[in-house]
Amino acid sequence: MAEIKITWTRSTIGRPESQRRIIKSLGLRRLHHTVIHHDSPTILGMVNKVSHLVKVEEA
Repeated sequence: MAEIKITWTRSTIGRPESQRRIIKSLGLRRLHHTVIHHDSPTILGMVNKVSHLVKVEEA
């Protein structure tokens, strides 16, 4: 299974609570923090919901 690298690039100030929860559940703690996840359908769906706040690369 491939891995993706997710970097938090834009703030959640003024964003809906659901998007804030998704950022937290991805394991992102602060701006410009990067995490690596497997590209499961669950993770890809979460990334799709906050795609305007994160940058995604193949790891």
